[in-house]
Amino acid sequence: MALKTLPFDAAVFIETPEDAAEFLADAFESGDPGVINAAIGAVARAKGMSELAKEAGLSRPSLYRSLSEDGHPEFATVMKILGALGMTLTVAPAPAREPILDPPAPIA
Repeated sequence: MALKTLPFDAAVFIETPEDAAEFLADAFESGDPGVINAAIGAVARAKGMSELAKEAGLSRPSLYRSLSEDGHPEFATVMKILGALGMTLTVAPAPAREPILDPPAPIA
């Protein structure tokens, strides 16, 4: 008998606004636009795409296209979606990085 598996869907585990906020914060910390878009998509599915589209003032097909794997939503669209999810976007200083030192000079 073959073992059947299902694709992982984070939306199943996002049950509260706090879950959604933590999941999105982790995605934004990655700095990867694809990861961020996928995380917003998972939170959107957890809330319900139809309801979210209505609250964001977007059509359902437009919302699906924006949050698809190949989607590249405009910043205004991302802000509408986050607002409809009850989220805000906050900016904070990045942690200090170690300075890059010049390599030692070659010995002549």
